[in-house]
Amino acid sequence: MTSPREELLPGTRRALLHRIAVAQSEGRAPSLVAAVAREGRMVWEGARAGADGHAPDARTQYRIGSITKTFTAVLVLRLRDEGLLDLGDPLEKHLPDTGVGEVTIVQLLCHSAGLSAETPAPWWERTPGTLRPTLADVLGDHPVLHPTGRRHHYSNPGYTLLGSLIEALRGAPWEKVLRREILEPLAMDRTTVRPVAPHADGWAVHPWADVMLPEPAEDLGLMASAGQLWSTAADLCRFAVFLAEGDERVLSSASVRELRTPSVPPEAGEWDGGYGLGMQLARHGGRSLAGHGGSLPGFVAGLWVSVEEGVAAVVLANATAGPLVSAVAADLIGIVADAEPRIPEPWRPLPEVDRALLALTGPWYWGTYAFGLKLAADRGLELHPLRGGGRGSRFVVGPDGNWTGLDGYYAGETLRVVRRVNGSVSHIDLGSFVFTREPYDPEADVPGGVDKAGWTGSAS
Repeated sequence: MTSPREELLPGTRRALLHRIAVAQSEGRAPSLVAAVAREGRMVWEGARAGADGHAPDARTQYRIGSITKTFTAVLVLRLRDEGLLDLGDPLEKHLPDTGVGEVTIVQLLCHSAGLSAETPAPWWERTPGTLRPTLADVLGDHPVLHPTGRRHHYSNPGYTLLGSLIEALRGAPWEKVLRREILEPLAMDRTTVRPVAPHADGWAVHPWADVMLPEPAEDLGLMASAGQLWSTAADLCRFAVFLAEGDERVLSSASVRELRTPSVPPEAGEWDGGYGLGMQLARHGGRSLAGHGGSLPGFVAGLWVSVEEGVAAVVLANATAGPLVSAVAADLIGIVADAEPRIPEPWRPLPEVDRALLALTGPWYWGTYAFGLKLAADRGLELHPLRGGGRGSRFVVGPDGNWTGLDGYYAGETLRVVRRVNGSVSHIDLGSFVFTREPYDPEADVPGGVDKAGWTGSAS
């Protein structure tokens, strides 16, 4: 049996190399580097280059564009977890006089604030940030294009506002906060706001001829929190593992899971994708992926994580209109997951048994719908329909002895066991729904009561 901690099999490694070789060749990228992480560590890296004297590897810096937004979102969630803000707060509460202060922090995080996608001219990605020294310069005269909270409309200025929010609440530059609170704890010492050798140069490849033109690498100024960063495939693998598992030094697993949770409906026709809080969400090859893509003149980048499979992939290239690296990264995850599926942890019995909880397990009925209640680890419960689809959820126990739904229809709802005066169980109350041991148990407190005549074989 292959251990999930072992290196990838030779056939898998060749398939990965073949995929990036095709991507670099057909995408006409001067260079392309990729890496795969599995079960918490980088297990493969590969690179292809067409320029003489350029041999990148997983420690070569590329510009990662909007993947920067995920870092900014993590910093905002840290502020929330410390009690310094609420995601529902209007921006004005913490960052006054922006002119768009009625939008909320969560709307900025998930791009539903209705703000414009870009800054006023000139094109901010190819001009120095000194041309936009204030937020008013970034937002322009008419920054709000859509009703707030109604639709997903990607906004780079929105993440500039979040960067300024971080600076206001931390009393330090975004760059310094980023390094102190994310990069140093995760040992991402090759992720910087300006390029540090060895790094790739950005190129534009002519669409109709195999010739190249160098692209400028501007310092974005206030727009840095939307797309400034340079990083490596190795560093981004560390970040991908964090986005799957969390790290208490940076952000808890629960808060990281919140980043990956859909927050706004996708645009029409885009039902295979969505957006969480600073993270793009997608379905690819039947798998749920979370991550982000990025681009700036001369560079494209893609990072995806499959939490279920325990696999992440990063692809970086130095061409303005180069390979579709986000799709390539998703393909790399599929190659590994299909060739070497995740080996589940061995089944083990619970270390101890609460007899009272064990007595609650088994069939329960909501009206005539049959459900099964199962005891999980740490006094958790799982409730699922016994036939067909329906409303199922997992529940975690709270300090008051009741349970809270973690997912599904009953996410956030309270499950409590209702007992009679003598201590015996009458029923389970789940968000006001009554679950009984028998369908419409006459001994339980069923809303509306139960006909005293009981069940009958005739409708007459």
